[in-house]
Amino acid sequence: MSWLWTCADMIAAMRGRPVGNLPQGINGISIDSRSITRGEAFFAIKGDRVDGHDFAGLAIANGAAMLVVSEGKLPALGRLIAPMIVVDDVLEALGRLGCAARDRSGARVIAVTGSVGKTTTKEMLRHSLSGCGRVHAAAASFNNHWGVPLTLARMPEATDFGVFEIGMNHAGEIRPLTAMVRPHVAVITTIAAAHLGNFRDLNEIATAKAEIMEGLAEGGHLVLNRDIEQYELLARKAAMLGISNVTTFGESAKADYRLIEYAPSPEGAVLWAAIEGRTWEVPLGAPGRHIAENALAVLAAAHLAGADLERVAAALATMVPEKGRGARHHLRVPGGTITLIDESFNANPTSMRAAISLLGAAEPAEGARRIAVLGDMLEMGPTSPELHAELAAPLVEAGVDAVYLAGSDMAHLSDALPDPMDVVHRPDVTALMRDVLMAVGPGDVIMVKSSKGTGCARIVAALLEKYPPVEKAESAG
Repeated sequence: MSWLWTCADMIAAMRGRPVGNLPQGINGISIDSRSITRGEAFFAIKGDRVDGHDFAGLAIANGAAMLVVSEGKLPALGRLIAPMIVVDDVLEALGRLGCAARDRSGARVIAVTGSVGKTTTKEMLRHSLSGCGRVHAAAASFNNHWGVPLTLARMPEATDFGVFEIGMNHAGEIRPLTAMVRPHVAVITTIAAAHLGNFRDLNEIATAKAEIMEGLAEGGHLVLNRDIEQYELLARKAAMLGISNVTTFGESAKADYRLIEYAPSPEGAVLWAAIEGRTWEVPLGAPGRHIAENALAVLAAAHLAGADLERVAAALATMVPEKGRGARHHLRVPGGTITLIDESFNANPTSMRAAISLLGAAEPAEGARRIAVLGDMLEMGPTSPELHAELAAPLVEAGVDAVYLAGSDMAHLSDALPDPMDVVHRPDVTALMRDVLMAVGPGDVIMVKSSKGTGCARIVAALLEKYPPVEKAESAG
């Protein structure tokens, strides 16, 4: 059998000590005792809310082949009899195993960061590279201090392309993660007002995102958005670090991967891009100008990582938006159907505008409405009232007919919206849910967008539970 890791290699990489009758190897790594599958190793990570050591027994009962536990927690495990590797600290040991995975791999590694579009770009890379070789990427948005080492440690030795997402809330968080990943290609999608409450301005955010450059492998490539105001700042950072391979994307005439034209459709789009003196026509399986911009970054990163550009471009046509990031549902309601656009995963001013633009491009049936359901954008800092109120203009421009708002900050948007618009504001998602469920009618297009912490995904879930899906999109109404 081909193991993900032999236990001998794990012990050496993590500097652990074996306890009990260890298996020869493991076929996977889990930090969740509920979803662990037979033959996987359970890493008992201590998180902010729960300690994995408390669930070690459940992990074994659910099929874990072995445990990785901290020395100091052994007394708390009581009489649990199970094969174990005992380490000084489980999270640090996971990081060491991740670094060992990177050392042993011959994969071309791509790392993605940015204020908006990290996960979408990572998923587009995963999808489009799959026709060019064996791809490893995180199953979810595992982009933090435990998600990155976990994704690295899960990377099989026989991987051709590794794709990693690296996020942050504060300065200094990307630096240790990029040092683990050591990408051959690093991508910064864009700089926007995400987590602005933790930074003075966008330049500080750009400086924090620029930490990804510090881990770039020797001779590696940096991919930057040529259209953003912080481009020059990022380019200077790259020059200071001695990075000479800087590739750009965007609409700018100076971009290496340049967007020439973009043509949206209800369920997708086509972009035309100038790349190395050739014009490429690239169909996209998801609509939105922001998706086209991410696609340019994907084309650049994949090409620089050695992938076949023809195959990568062709694969983008079959990409579909993810849950919470533009996924579309066609649901049957009394008298017809509605279209639900699920953008509920997270939000900042830039992604809000992109989602509102998506809603504006959607066509409701005659006499039906465009409905926006918006929750608070969190971590916006002292400018939060202004940033929320400024969403009024994009909503008007998009031709939105009704706006349903949840949260204290969204009260500022409610006050800024013009009188002819149908506006409902409630203090929280629970209070708003009934209004939304009763509001939808045949032919409507409804878009849900908020920061994850507001819980607006519950409104999406409620709509999906109440109204059955139609197998094929019918003409609304």
